Amino acid sequence: MNIDDLLRYIESLGGLANVKMDTIGYSTFGRPIYAFFVGNTTGVQVLMEGGIHAREYLSTLFLLEEIKYLADQYSNGGFDGGFYIVPLVNPDGVALVLDGDISVTCDIQKQILNLINGGNDFSLWKANGLGVDLNVNFDAEWGTGVQNVKCPSSGNFVGFYPESEREVAILINFAKSISFDCSLSWHTKGEVIYYGFDTLSPQSLARDYALAKEISAVNGYQVVKSDGSVGGFSDWVSLNYDVPAVTIELGSASLSHPLGLEILPSVFEKNKKVPLKAFSSIQKTT
Repeated sequence: MNIDDLLRYIESLGGLANVKMDTIGYSTFGRPIYAFFVGNTTGVQVLMEGGIHAREYLSTLFLLEEIKYLADQYSNGGFDGGFYIVPLVNPDGVALVLDGDISVTCDIQKQILNLINGGNDFSLWKANGLGVDLNVNFDAEWGTGVQNVKCPSSGNFVGFYPESEREVAILINFAKSISFDCSLSWHTKGEVIYYGFDTLSPQSLARDYALAKEISAVNGYQVVKSDGSVGGFSDWVSLNYDVPAVTIELGSASLSHPLGLEILPSVFEKNKKVPLKAFSSIQKTT
């Protein structure tokens, strides 16, 4: 699989029944960023995103399968509401992981990326095409995370200022354009469900913990309070919206990055019902 194959497959899902697809923007290197909607706009609405860390493209593969699963469930009356899904936030980074530096057309940028990376093996790359880690670039206690770095890197570089990156702005603008009751961010790895943000009230922390426990009852993942990790999309949602936001880490911690197609069937089977569980949990409280 290369990035062109992946983008073609993503685009093909726009033809499914009960699925709407839009191009919500273009990455730094001009690749499309797609958003899907499954269901209807009445009732509970859930926002999901994945593929924000390049080497964690398993989260993208999972969400693509989930789009098909949710479309089928909706056809059979499985829920009355909607799911907004951005499956690949960071296509340039994923292109580097899948294809290496041949995915970069600018020779100068290619040289810069190889210098940042320390070579041309990009299999462990997390950042976007400019060496910024998108999931620490949001304006939510930006730059104060324990693993943050201040210079372009394969991972953990916060950017030169909050929300500097095009991909981050696209996701923020999309979130602002819709109404949603819950946010699920998908990453790899560790089989962990992270909840909580530093500024949340005790009541909101309890609410998010309750959602994480409901999810854990489905996939068996450990529930962990987020500590020392800020500037991510879930943090931004927690800071700006009065809705629960959790981050789910797919795949066993014993596996090596990047996790790919070989474990997708087992990961999907364990997690396919998680979005509907979150949906029903929110539905009960609204």
